[in-house]
Amino acid sequence: MSTEIIKRTLSLCPTCLSVVSAELYESDNIIYIRKKCEEHGEFEDIYWADAELYKLFETRDAILGLQHPRAATESGGRGCPFDCGLCSRHESATVLAIIDVTERCNLGCPTCFAAAGGGGKDPDIEEIKATIDGLSRLRPKPAGIQFSGGEPTLRDDLVELVAYAKRRFKHVEVNTNGLRLAESPEYCRELEAAGLSVFYLQFDGIGSEPYRALRGKDLWEIKKRAIENHRHAGERPAIVLVPTVVRGVNDHQIGEIIRFAAANADVVRGVNFQPVSLCGRNPFDIRRRITIPDVLRAAERQTSFLRADDFFPASVMSIFVTQWGGPPVSCHFCCGAVTYLVVDSGGGGRGRDGKKPVPITRFLSVERLAKAYARRLRRGRELSTLDILRSVRLRLLLSPGLMFSALKLTSEKYEDVSDLHFKLLLVGAMHFMDAFNFDLERVRRCVIHYGLPDGRVVPFCAYNNIHRWSR
Repeated sequence: MSTEIIKRTLSLCPTCLSVVSAELYESDNIIYIRKKCEEHGEFEDIYWADAELYKLFETRDAILGLQHPRAATESGGRGCPFDCGLCSRHESATVLAIIDVTERCNLGCPTCFAAAGGGGKDPDIEEIKATIDGLSRLRPKPAGIQFSGGEPTLRDDLVELVAYAKRRFKHVEVNTNGLRLAESPEYCRELEAAGLSVFYLQFDGIGSEPYRALRGKDLWEIKKRAIENHRHAGERPAIVLVPTVVRGVNDHQIGEIIRFAAANADVVRGVNFQPVSLCGRNPFDIRRRITIPDVLRAAERQTSFLRADDFFPASVMSIFVTQWGGPPVSCHFCCGAVTYLVVDSGGGGRGRDGKKPVPITRFLSVERLAKAYARRLRRGRELSTLDILRSVRLRLLLSPGLMFSALKLTSEKYEDVSDLHFKLLLVGAMHFMDAFNFDLERVRRCVIHYGLPDGRVVPFCAYNNIHRWSR
């Protein structure tokens, strides 16, 4: 069987976490990562399960040209990825800042990458506020902040923390398993009134079985009740569904999850599929491995309206979110994939009228818009109305309401760009790395960073594989 070396990089030994040389190679249209530790031997894993999509995403990422390498100076310590803070080798600014506000959890999910649960402990509220203040002083300033854990809703002062963060960031998210949302509509209203932008709701599938397998108990009715309670929480309540995807467990439901989101698009703003990261409580089992292209191909097979080439690297989200005030989404093209669906371009039932969702690529030439965005970015300017008009397809011209909202991509106001997002349904996939598929090139372009009490800012995958366990 012929193989082709795609690139050479650095990775981690899954046994001792030492930095080791690695290479990506293509075989039978699959991209593999192969590495060797002098002490623990050779390791091989699937990196991206579709070489054709790998090359397409690499090409599309190059259109935006968002990589901004800094001088690769030595830190004098153990080097990348151990000296995070951010170190001088990091290449991308913080787009989304995360704060773990508790180690406690009211579930004990066997798939938890943080191994949260039990008693745990909560940081002091003043400590969290100081971390929020520190993150707000980063330049460029992050586009938003997210509270995570553990289960954030176990904190009695979460409403106060959301309000505090909202005074410093336009966009405030909370990760949740939804148990407390399902218990109390009033709690949903309190968080919404405090300034919550969106809940990231753990949502592994339709029916009981995915939850029994991935969460250890049947949570299906709880998920539906949480969504229903938040649906009535305010003027513009928002939820993003976050399925952890495991091969052979719920990957056959990817299309069904997207259709569920579309049917509830009055409150569900998107779906962010997360292929399982084999760290925390997750034992390494190659049979569980699923990658971003697996998700995209499944979406294509399981729906009648999506194609794998409707998706773009997550960096394309720069076009849709940098008006919030944050930096470009300059992550590596293998970190994530995203598209948007127009659920009801006529402005009627918001997905409850039975209309088939339509990918945004049928309304806009995303490639052409990305090229315009890249030119504007190099000149330090925003997208113009002419840039939008040059990118539209006939179908958008026949949808005046959506056309009007699309033109708001030229606005610098969070509220205007948010209005467009309320007419679209995001469908994305974000694959967080573990020690088996770890790639330092990806880590150095990470844009999702944990803010720590000691003032450090640590890339997501470095934190969850190394720093979380070495505190």
